[in-house]
Amino acid sequence: MNTSKPINKTDFFLSTALILCLALAAILLPAYTAGAAEQQSAEILAKLGDAMSTIAEKAKPVVVNISTTKTVKTQSNPFFDDPFFRRFFGEGPSAPQKRKVMNLGSGVIASSDGYILTNNHVIDGAEDILVRLHDNREVKGRVAGIDSKTDIAVIKINETNLPTIEWGDSEKLRVGEIVFAIGNPFGLSSTITMGIVSAVGRSGMGITDYEDFIQTDAAINPGNSGGALVSIKGELVGLNTAIVSRSGGYQGIGFAISANMLRNVMDGIVNKGKVARGWLGVQIQPLTAELSKQFNLKDENGALLVDVVEGGPADKAGLKRGDVITEYDGKKIENPSLFKNMVASTKPGKTVRVRLIRDGSVLTTNVVVGELQGEQEAVAVQQTDNSLKGVGVQDLTEEHLKKMNITKKLKGVVVTEIEAQSPAQGILAAGDIILEINRKLVTGSKDYQSVISSIDKTQNILALIVRGGVSQYITVPSIAK
Repeated sequence: MNTSKPINKTDFFLSTALILCLALAAILLPAYTAGAAEQQSAEILAKLGDAMSTIAEKAKPVVVNISTTKTVKTQSNPFFDDPFFRRFFGEGPSAPQKRKVMNLGSGVIASSDGYILTNNHVIDGAEDILVRLHDNREVKGRVAGIDSKTDIAVIKINETNLPTIEWGDSEKLRVGEIVFAIGNPFGLSSTITMGIVSAVGRSGMGITDYEDFIQTDAAINPGNSGGALVSIKGELVGLNTAIVSRSGGYQGIGFAISANMLRNVMDGIVNKGKVARGWLGVQIQPLTAELSKQFNLKDENGALLVDVVEGGPADKAGLKRGDVITEYDGKKIENPSLFKNMVASTKPGKTVRVRLIRDGSVLTTNVVVGELQGEQEAVAVQQTDNSLKGVGVQDLTEEHLKKMNITKKLKGVVVTEIEAQSPAQGILAAGDIILEINRKLVTGSKDYQSVISSIDKTQNILALIVRGGVSQYITVPSIAK
């Protein structure tokens, strides 16, 4: 006898439909989830791409192409000096030959009224400077100032309402942050490469006297020098300067001068006509494991004082030979190179708190930072079209007067450089003190720039100078053809 309950057709269809739905869900849900994930990934990448494009569009107009020309002398062929060669072929051209050399680099517009930052090695010795802007306009530039100790130069062009970029605080950069290098590698204008900050505060590289480099793996090649290193906020954080390479091209290690150092140097050149650096009057050396043990130190961080200049700022503050400075102005000192940069970038006259270790005891003291003398750069290498083109000067200091054994108090500029092709070559000499130009007083490099910029090539130039302690007038003939 069959006692089983007959199957309800409605329940059967419902059960079957439920099973089919579950089966379809098992098949389609992973595909749907994968599709949603792919769409989400695509949206994230699209947003990232848009953000990068926005930064590029914002930063590209402030990076310019800089081309320079200069004349160099090349030695005659050594065959012409050989008596045997002369016997059969004559004297030949024995004098050194001259030829024009071109150089390409990059620059960053730092102010809307035409000041441009670049590397000193980009414009070093240039007779003509041509700046090509983002809109392809080409304008002549002149050197407003140089600082070879940091490889920074400032160029001035006669343009206004130029695009500018916001300054970033390079001290806030962190290793791993994304950065963009913008420049003109191999003459390819407005090239942008991306990388990360590989390291910060690089010093002791032997590239310049004062170093505070940002290391990056963003591709930097010849022609990138003087270009911008830009953060993801679209701010200028560095000036691309050098690469480490065995091939001469990109190998993943590039260096940019930090924005904070750039700003200090530029402010000095533009506003004061010189680069003023802090000075403590100490000689330092790095600590080793053996020295740390001898001075009872826990580690090798700090700067060991090996000499203190009598009467200098450190001496007046009570610092002594054998002291180990561990903190300067609230910042820890990891090595002497970092300490050197800290002091140099401090504004003269500022009172700074110094933490040190002496005979195992931790002490603190205040030091009034002095000004380093005798190292101001030739911040007025004029490239204007007149007879003093290519003459470099700097402010006359007491240090200069002492070296020249001049006891009289003088105000003026001292000639530090005369380029090979300058019209003043052979008339002015390095070490000459210029007191007047065309009967106008020259009390410093700012006066010098102001006076000389108003002279054209048709004018002879009358200068009152001091040479060998004796005052005299000299004339530099016009260069008009």
